[in-house]
Amino acid sequence: MTHRVLIDACVLYPSVLRAVVLGCAKQGAFVPLWSDRILEEWRRAAYKNDIGPMADTEIALLRADWRGAEVDVSGVPMEELHLPDENDRHVLAAAIAGRADELLTANTGDFPTRVLARHAILRRHPDEFLLELALGDAALMADVIDRVHAEAEAMKGAPVNRRKMLQRCGLPRLAKWDGAGPAG
Repeated sequence: MTHRVLIDACVLYPSVLRAVVLGCAKQGAFVPLWSDRILEEWRRAAYKNDIGPMADTEIALLRADWRGAEVDVSGVPMEELHLPDENDRHVLAAAIAGRADELLTANTGDFPTRVLARHAILRRHPDEFLLELALGDAALMADVIDRVHAEAEAMKGAPVNRRKMLQRCGLPRLAKWDGAGPAG
């Protein structure tokens, strides 16, 4: 059975990170999940960086491509969820509602493992998660990175350093791996 992974807004935005993560999901590595509020957080972050209209389009495409990924949190009593930041309860609620096995976030300190363990959810940083996928299926990850790299170069209209591209989006260990074998 494929793992169900709740993806936090900080993983959906920036675009390269989202492309790598969802590229792996498209290859069947896991089932992605998110909530309407998580997508709204992505949208707000994009508008703060003056690329909101592009995010609106990307969110619409994401919803069309992944019709079963958006979870409804209305049945989860958020007042019973206790996290360091109350504003993150909706993310845990979405993971619970979606029966996620893992919660993928760069904000690992906001989701204590002891709290997530009560719900049988494993917290994962994207770099750790993707490196594990790469070590388990190097061909899958190499293909995904090749595609994302080609898209980045096409958008920029110039060469893009693959390793730096991955490092800039918070994937330093995956950047070291990048198809060359285990990362140190």
